[in-house]
Amino acid sequence: MTQSPISSLKRRQFLAGTAALGAFALSGAGRAFAQQFDIPAPIGPITADGPFRWLDSGDQKATFYKAFFPEYAKARGIEVVYDGLPWNEINQVLPLGIRNSTAQDVFCLPLNMPPAYAVTEGWVQAYDDLIPDIDSFKQGFPPGAFLEGLNVFNGKTYGLPYTSARVSSAFTLYNRKFLTDAGYDPEAKPLTWDDFRDAAKKVTDMNAGRAFGFIIGGNQVNRWWDTVRTLAQTNGLACGDTSIGNGIDFRSGEVVFDADEIVGAIELLLALKADGSIFPGVMSLNAPQARAMMPQGAAGMILQGPWNIPQWERENPDFDFGIAPTPGQGGFTIVGSLASASNTMFINSKSKNASVAADLFHYLGTEEGQTAWGNVVGSSDPPVFPQAVANSTMSDRSKATLQMFEKTIRISPNPFARNPDLAEVAKVYQEPVPNAPQTIQGLFTGQSSDVKGALTKLVSATNMALDAAFKTAKDNGANVSRDDLVFANWDPTKDYVASDYEAL
Repeated sequence: MTQSPISSLKRRQFLAGTAALGAFALSGAGRAFAQQFDIPAPIGPITADGPFRWLDSGDQKATFYKAFFPEYAKARGIEVVYDGLPWNEINQVLPLGIRNSTAQDVFCLPLNMPPAYAVTEGWVQAYDDLIPDIDSFKQGFPPGAFLEGLNVFNGKTYGLPYTSARVSSAFTLYNRKFLTDAGYDPEAKPLTWDDFRDAAKKVTDMNAGRAFGFIIGGNQVNRWWDTVRTLAQTNGLACGDTSIGNGIDFRSGEVVFDADEIVGAIELLLALKADGSIFPGVMSLNAPQARAMMPQGAAGMILQGPWNIPQWERENPDFDFGIAPTPGQGGFTIVGSLASASNTMFINSKSKNASVAADLFHYLGTEEGQTAWGNVVGSSDPPVFPQAVANSTMSDRSKATLQMFEKTIRISPNPFARNPDLAEVAKVYQEPVPNAPQTIQGLFTGQSSDVKGALTKLVSATNMALDAAFKTAKDNGANVSRDDLVFANWDPTKDYVASDYEAL
């Protein structure tokens, strides 16, 4: 009888990987780092009415808050309730809480919800009058952290941008022994696409079915677009990654899902599959499960994000792994803003504890607070202050990764910063089905074999969906046009900053 892919790897290795995943999930955010917090004096009078409640997406952020909030609550003489929920729950419970006036005092927004929508709908309040000398406070942040249309509206400050989005979700993390045995040192010489394929095949051949060259969480559909987009960008593609800008080359405003670089990136993954270099069980694994297999020796390489680093260092201290740029020709990975949109925090417009929220926002926007954050969270959700990264006690490997991102990641234009009315488009926009991740997953699993044809079909469907959303928004009174997606002065080799918006 033919062995299953998991059996060929050795069942105990698979169980060890999933057990490690389970232990991490049960702990909520993993074992907390030892950290002493020096809680500063409050920035003003604290007037708490009932427990102060904070909502975000948990993970490594929960590691910080579960350690910090008890000390902060004791220092301020208040009660703090922290809710770290999965994104699918946030997407459901927060809008319901807003409608029922039961939402937390501070929260992140549901995924893909433009902040302009939360502002115009009255979900959130500005905090300019809550933090003394707000201008000096904001000047402490790196340029680009605050942008009109993203976290500033009509000159008022709404969102706290305290973690950096200059992060790749698909850079190279690799087993040093496997890659060394295969004759590659990606830290000394980053891999090209040809190197990536060759290294993966050599790792697979040398381990004779006990390990494979590459692993991906193929059951988690977003990983396909994250991986392909990043591979394509490091080979020269320039496009957005967020909401109605996803897959748009902002120099022309055109949808480029069928660009040669994307076709090539998909064909690269298909070549790895044809070579037998991809772990055969990937379609049964999500991203955390694939991550957990790496320290067990399942594969030589994975393309994921820096959140792997502190987990592996903590849970698998003997695992010798390296970090390197995404395979390609040295092109820049593109992200939609300097500050992480998913981690930007907002104050509920109906909060009775806004003074507490502002006090916490102020602490997290100081070098001391940012350094404490970096000490605990590490590279998973890095501080937005570069100096805090340097000052922190995060591992040398984590620091090297973030320094690599400074060199290899650039900030694209963000259409919502140009025209907040685009929130009305995003609100009604419905991605085609299949969308980009689903299309790529289908090509990998053999549901379609015509790569270029499937992508060209996706471009046509995306244009139709965008046109329909723009028309609906305009019919509802929004002042929008697809020309709002065109930034003719965008140079993808440089960060797009405030002065570039002003020059349009």
